[in-house]
Amino acid sequence: MIFQINFQYFDIWDAVESGLYYAIVGFYFLIFAYFLLMRFRTSKKFYWFYFSILFLFLAAGRVFFIVYYFYAPELRGTMSDIELVDLMMMLYRFATFSTWMGIACLMGVFGTLILPPLAENENSETGLKKFLRQKNIKLTLKIGLIVIPIIIGILALTLSDEVFMDPDLKAMYGYPIELITIFGYPSGRFVLNFILLPLMVLIIPILFVYLAKKTFGVLRRSYALNAIGFFIYFSGRITQGLLETFGFPHVRAILPPLLILLALLIIVIANNYEQLK
Repeated sequence: MIFQINFQYFDIWDAVESGLYYAIVGFYFLIFAYFLLMRFRTSKKFYWFYFSILFLFLAAGRVFFIVYYFYAPELRGTMSDIELVDLMMMLYRFATFSTWMGIACLMGVFGTLILPPLAENENSETGLKKFLRQKNIKLTLKIGLIVIPIIIGILALTLSDEVFMDPDLKAMYGYPIELITIFGYPSGRFVLNFILLPLMVLIIPILFVYLAKKTFGVLRRSYALNAIGFFIYFSGRITQGLLETFGFPHVRAILPPLLILLALLIIVIANNYEQLK
């Protein structure tokens, strides 16, 4: 249906922006296949499994966002405004859910790096370090790190429209609902995007910076490039949200996707040095 309608709102900058995000989705799938088939298949390390599935979920989330932002609005006139808003909210919920599933994979990466298998020199550790190195404790912490984002993703699927709907969506389509907002921003999105999301994602580049300081040679370069790549990636995502809020459609169409593409290139280079020990 989407490809059989005449576009009403889709302009040249939408074409540029969506085209760049199509490239990002393709890059996501290539990275997913590479890490799954070339890294995890040969090493059987869960680090590479989490890393590969991360990009699969990011690809799924981006596809939902592409339909939400660029194609769903073009269905206006083919269905009632209330049905269209319901469809767009469903797309946004699935996109958010996929994003949090990706964050669950990031937490799997975090748990694998911060709680590695027991080494010989760890038998002499005492206190908190010894407690955290116990097999059952490490397994519980790793599972907990993954389960928390999954729960948040499920909440994103179930939160009411009153706390999750974009006010512009309500205003544009006259959706009969009273929104609960914080500084004019949907309260549910505010908690997810400005509180929980930064807490989860910032620890990854910070962890890579920490590991880069603690290691040498190839591993140091790999960790450092991963830190740079993830910092640029999250900067691109933040820039996208800021430009969407404050306007600047021309810059929004080009800058955020280019930052994300640059970040993905750096991450691929970072993980091509060798398999992390």
